[in-house]
Amino acid sequence: MDKNAQLLTGLVMAGALGEGWRGAFERAPRSSFIPDAVWAPDDDSLTGYRRITRHDDPAAWWALANADDVVVTQLDDGADGGPGTATSSASMPSLVATMLRHLDAADGNTVLDIGTGTGWTSALLSARLGDQRVTTIEVDQAVAAEAAQRLSKAGFSPTRVVGDGLDGHRPDAPYDRIHSTAAVRHVPRAWIEQTTPGGIIVTPWGTPYANAGLLRLLVGERGEPSHGRFVDNVSFMWMRAQRPHQVVELAHPPEHQSASAMDPALALDDVDTAFAIGVRVPGVRFEHRWNRTDPTGTYRMHLSDGAGSWASVRYTDWDAPDAVRQAGPRRLWDEIAAARSWWLEEGKPTLSRFGVTVAADGTQTVWLHDPGNVVG
Repeated sequence: MDKNAQLLTGLVMAGALGEGWRGAFERAPRSSFIPDAVWAPDDDSLTGYRRITRHDDPAAWWALANADDVVVTQLDDGADGGPGTATSSASMPSLVATMLRHLDAADGNTVLDIGTGTGWTSALLSARLGDQRVTTIEVDQAVAAEAAQRLSKAGFSPTRVVGDGLDGHRPDAPYDRIHSTAAVRHVPRAWIEQTTPGGIIVTPWGTPYANAGLLRLLVGERGEPSHGRFVDNVSFMWMRAQRPHQVVELAHPPEHQSASAMDPALALDDVDTAFAIGVRVPGVRFEHRWNRTDPTGTYRMHLSDGAGSWASVRYTDWDAPDAVRQAGPRRLWDEIAAARSWWLEEGKPTLSRFGVTVAADGTQTVWLHDPGNVVG
């Protein structure tokens, strides 16, 4: 049994890959869509990645291609000399299988695949539904061109579009299903309008604080709201136009210093905690910082909202009078602590207890347990 067959058998046994999709995964193995050059995590590299090519290191390349793991295929939107931010990838096979299962596409359905990337997902959809029923859109011209070559070589010819996936693709609408491989913070109104009532949208969804949810949205009748629940814990790269802001510390000194009301480690205790906090504290993003001369003593969480507010909390001696520093119109760390207290009072709801409603005018609300219980 070859490596791909072993992988697929494992996915079937784990319940991730339904038999209705196995034939598509066999016809379109992920390795056929992995570029000759990819990037693997490397803690010793300044960017955090090292480049691996099929020509120079075939064993390492094939190990990545056949593993149930993400393969980074682009850094820094393709620009040279960047910081090493992953901006395109081939997703984990088990995660792709899970998303396609939630998509619940049936024979005869039409699908808009947003984020062509390597072309693999659109190939799977074409293998399952037929080329004529799949439209795939990619914002990066170079990525789209490479995907087109791989799709053609593998024998697939879905409708290929270069453009912003947030706008969808009206010429082929309406679609029975929309499948996105990039995360959004707001479900675009265009997606709702281009989906048949009763159709399904599956997309990664997150907040700047926690990019963590897989949303399955059932599209309502025209003029009516669409509702959906988070069905899994996933983390995907952002739609380029919805990427969160960079975390910055403003030049002016902190306006407020205090002890922390809680151990900052509790703000990232698990994905359910982080997801709830992100919903309750809109627009806030964090990163970890430290002074290399004293990593343990200076390790801290730094937060900003991209609108003039920032906060910093130290992990060591977090209850000291100067552990928290905050500035700007919002007290971001106080909001984080209050959000976690709310989550505890609500009984520690898991990510799957939350959902999203998109009104006919595109307004988006997040709710807990049911659409009537909007999270403010």
